[in-house]
Amino acid sequence: MPRAEHPPLPDDSGPRWSGVVALVCVLALVVGVGAWYARDRIGLFLGEQCSATALGETVTFAPDQMHHASTIVLLGVKRGLPARAGTIGIATAIQESKLRNLSYGDRDSVGLFQQRPSQGWGTAAQLQEPVYATNAFYDALVKVDGWQQMVITEIAQEVQRSGYPEAYADHEHEGRAIASALSGHSPEGFVCRLDDPTAAGRPDRFVAALDEETGHSGTADGQTISITAADSRHAWAVGSWSVGQAKARNVVRVQVGDREWVRGSGDDAMQWRDADEPIEDTRVVVTLHDG
Repeated sequence: MPRAEHPPLPDDSGPRWSGVVALVCVLALVVGVGAWYARDRIGLFLGEQCSATALGETVTFAPDQMHHASTIVLLGVKRGLPARAGTIGIATAIQESKLRNLSYGDRDSVGLFQQRPSQGWGTAAQLQEPVYATNAFYDALVKVDGWQQMVITEIAQEVQRSGYPEAYADHEHEGRAIASALSGHSPEGFVCRLDDPTAAGRPDRFVAALDEETGHSGTADGQTISITAADSRHAWAVGSWSVGQAKARNVVRVQVGDREWVRGSGDDAMQWRDADEPIEDTRVVVTLHDG
């Protein structure tokens, strides 16, 4: 029988496997160091993501999820609701849909909040419009007496009629961080790392969405939109919303007062920096990709 078909003798296999193990360990170390460097310095391998940092906590989701989060929070701000409303809205949407606008669900449930047409929330088409669905959620929320003081499990039962209301509490801390960062209570708390845009931004569509979701008016000059808010907190809310909408609306730069966020695929985009030309702290300037 050929020698190759026999198992190697113990004294032959030992040194060879030791060499292989040593080589694998060295390669693993090299790859690990390289991955760490890429992650820490250039952001490679991590891909696109958005983060909200507030109250000592950082919460990270994909851009499309945070896009919906920015809509939920800013509609609450537009309605003059306290930040807790945004916390409840975000926690509910995380539990129900993972912040995704689903076209399916349990029985006839659809959308961000998995609302059911058969329960009077609206038509299936309406409930897949994030603005409509969010306003429907807030309409139901504010009808609950004492909702501001209720624990989230009680609110979930009152508003959503959930079979598992205790599950909402698992996401309250995430909702609080996201709502605080997006509502302007935690300036510079919301950032995104994004790939380069693949199309030019549409100033008309951005201004229309700005008005619908935040209640603010924007003036477009080419690919630049200027917004004036009532105070610096609302300016940060609009600026954070703009970053949250950046992926879908081809935003490349957002400036609030003397700080700016610049789109990029590396870790530089995961923080705000000093702007070259400071503006009033109540002003926001958004730049769209020019194609």
